[in-house]
Amino acid sequence: MLHEVSIAGLTLDQASNTPILILKSADDKYSIPIWIGLLEATSIASVLQEINFDRPMTHDLFRNFMGLMNVDLVKVEVCDLKENTFYAKIYFMSGEKNFSMDARPSDAIALALRFKAPIFVDDKVLSKFKTEDLKHEMVDESEEGKKWAEYLEKLSPEDFGKYKV
Repeated sequence: MLHEVSIAGLTLDQASNTPILILKSADDKYSIPIWIGLLEATSIASVLQEINFDRPMTHDLFRNFMGLMNVDLVKVEVCDLKENTFYAKIYFMSGEKNFSMDARPSDAIALALRFKAPIFVDDKVLSKFKTEDLKHEMVDESEEGKKWAEYLEKLSPEDFGKYKV
């Protein structure tokens, strides 16, 4: 079963300086953090904040090309989680033909935002996300570091600033 999600926010992992995209279910029952690349975070944030550039970014260029080829993006699905890596599929329609392509979730979502297409997460991802040992490493072993680690573990998606990178 698929669950529709929205973007709850973008934030930055202070330890690794890596952007984190937070997806939130429509029913507010769960949220999923996905570590993504800086360029993809910039691409996602630009759409969320309605920022237009003089020259097209890669995802805009691909959207423009798809428009020229009469291809529409129907939906995006975060479809699997293997060894702490999320997988996605992009579903397209061109005339009577439907097809899908494998993609990184960050690229899929950056494109979905440009097409105003729905974003879904598969049950398989939710069950693996809940049960898989999502490894994290505490870098600072001092008392102060342990306090920060405890504080971060208790954070919810609502605690993050909305759409900040």
